[in-house]
Amino acid sequence: MSRVQLALNVTDIDASVVFYSKLFGAEPAKREPGYANFVVADPPLKLVLVEAGGRQEDGPVGALNHVGVEVGSADEVVRATTQLTAAGLDTHVQGGTTCCFAVQDKVWVSDPDGVAWEVYTVLADAPSGSGVAGDGTGCSPGAGEGVAVAPGATPAARCC
Repeated sequence: MSRVQLALNVTDIDASVVFYSKLFGAEPAKREPGYANFVVADPPLKLVLVEAGGRQEDGPVGALNHVGVEVGSADEVVRATTQLTAAGLDTHVQGGTTCCFAVQDKVWVSDPDGVAWEVYTVLADAPSGSGVAGDGTGCSPGAGEGVAVAPGATPAARCC
């Protein structure tokens, strides 16, 4: 099973959780300070909300943070890495990285405009406070690691 992921920068996490709960008729699957994610069955979607505190490194408020495809296993991440590399795309692989309160395997690529895409799987939950957006602990590829970041956001702002 796979689903598209959208990660959005928001100004008020509480108001955004209320809005998206009503929009999709679902409560967050995970909720931490400054962070929430929704697993929506119909349409198949993983919606991630990252509270942007107005800091430059958070990226533009109300803007797309990054996009991704959540897959069901580490083997699927390996297959995606092989496919993307064979297609001539620059990839950055992160194995067992802690990001957004979860341990994940992932591969990153960027589109021609610098929009960061990840193909990832969640291996396990991580403790609250580990790998949150903006702390730079493995949530995104760093500068010079083969993947550009979207305009207005630093690599550390990427996390899902």
